[in-house]
Amino acid sequence: MYFVDTIEVPGLGNRSYLAGGPRGAVAVDPPRDIDRVIAAAARRDVRIAYVVETHVHNDYVTGGLELARLTGAAYLVPAGARVAYERVPVHNGDQVGIDADLTLRAVATPGHTPHHTAYVLDEAGVAVAAFTGGSLLIGTVGRPDLVEPRLTDELARAQHASAHRLAEGLPEGTAVLPTHGFGSFCSAGRSAGDSTTIGHERATNEALVKDVDTFVAELLAGLDDVPAYYAHMGPANAAGPAPVDLTPPAPAGAEEIAARLAAGEWVVDLRNRVAFAEGHVAGAVNFEAEGQLATYLAWLLPWGKPVTLLAESPEQLAHAQRELVRVGIDRPAAAGTGSPVDWLRAGERPRSFPRGTFAGLAKVREGDGIVVLDVRRESERVASGHIAGSAHIPVHQLRDRLGELPDGTVWVHCAGGMRAGIAASLLDAAGRDVVAVDDGFGAAAEAGLPMAHTAPARATALASTGGPAA
Repeated sequence: MYFVDTIEVPGLGNRSYLAGGPRGAVAVDPPRDIDRVIAAAARRDVRIAYVVETHVHNDYVTGGLELARLTGAAYLVPAGARVAYERVPVHNGDQVGIDADLTLRAVATPGHTPHHTAYVLDEAGVAVAAFTGGSLLIGTVGRPDLVEPRLTDELARAQHASAHRLAEGLPEGTAVLPTHGFGSFCSAGRSAGDSTTIGHERATNEALVKDVDTFVAELLAGLDDVPAYYAHMGPANAAGPAPVDLTPPAPAGAEEIAARLAAGEWVVDLRNRVAFAEGHVAGAVNFEAEGQLATYLAWLLPWGKPVTLLAESPEQLAHAQRELVRVGIDRPAAAGTGSPVDWLRAGERPRSFPRGTFAGLAKVREGDGIVVLDVRRESERVASGHIAGSAHIPVHQLRDRLGELPDGTVWVHCAGGMRAGIAASLLDAAGRDVVAVDDGFGAAAEAGLPMAHTAPARATALASTGGPAA
């Protein structure tokens, strides 16, 4: 009897898998912190015989190379992937035995990348699970625009063909187990649900219920922003990632924190946004440890800049380190634990800013010197509308566009409060008066704020040019 254990990586919206039988197992698309995979194998009392990659990942740093080295497993990587390390090149149709009656076979599924490969787990010759990586996701597919802009249209069409290849070649009951699609920016659309089968996808997946031209046009029109750090993930994975070091960083006291801020380095406060607003070190920025810490910090942090972490506890710090190594932020320059009283020099007072609601904004909006800043992505403004007259700078662009905001008190909002907290901390660090709107966007219209709508720019471009907008 086979098993499949799911290893969640919720901060990045990804999943990895350990699958096998009573003795042998395969690890699929393992995360950088491989101790979780090793622990899963130990609980099953199985040997990891194979480590496989569906593709060279663009959204996180893989742990596959190190996992294979530590366990002695064969490292299977698609033959078309250009990598700088020794591996077993995998071609379409290749098979390996995992355990008695369990076989893993490769299915070429280009689209998310040119070399993408899915792996089908067969038990006694019957397909029971398909590890689809970034090809067939739940209701959608992996985005095709992360490799090379000139290949995007070609890869989008390949995604359609690959989805059909899987759907037509596997039984309806085969479990579909993707790596992306649970909040990952590698997904071309929002996945619906937590599990699925080939039969369900045949009836519902965008790639399987639409003709290729309609599918490609809608797919390209709906592509969202790409996190800036993605540009560094593919090269890191192709070169071969180094082992991770999750030991505690060097401790930083108040004097060192002040010195690092004075040197222009980033000091990141990991506490929740409520605690940060109530009191923090002047110049620090706030990225909550819970949630999408790795995605947003890696997106906004100038690549390679030293970062010092401030956490409430050693446990919060350790959690943040684990999240950050997954996106290549390997070693914090230093770290402090406790509260602002531990991080401020004698005589210094914590800085704070108010939090508000959309109802509160409605009361003051017409007053002098009020700036309303929307830090959601453009796709969100199109889908949900926006407050009439609001400035718009997506949070991932705010660091470089602070100078565009007019003078006044900035009421900053997003869809739910988390990104507004990040933005408020950036504005506060720059010396702006700010109010963080910690409220769901649905409350804006309920509060009587005037709403406006804009047409989707990409869809308009597609209609007028017959191709994706540049």
